[in-house]
Amino acid sequence: MGGEGSMMQMIHTLRNNKSMLTKRKDRRVINGSYSGEKLEFNNTSTQEDLIRIRLRLQKERKQMLLKTTVIFSVFMCLLLRVIMYFF
Repeated sequence: MGGEGSMMQMIHTLRNNKSMLTKRKDRRVINGSYSGEKLEFNNTSTQEDLIRIRLRLQKERKQMLLKTTVIFSVFMCLLLRVIMYFF
């Protein structure tokens, strides 16, 4: 059959490119500028700040849940109406 050689060359090229890509990613991770350093963070926030942040995050989560629920229910109502229209 014609074209078998070109298909085999394509397969080998893709395999070689894939193997080179994984090696390049591994090298980049190992030779990073912070590879041997330990990161330290100074905790400068007070207990009141942490409580405020926690409350704000809880409020945002509740709002997101409410929006998701409303959008889902509207979508389901529309879907049910379309199904009922056709049946």
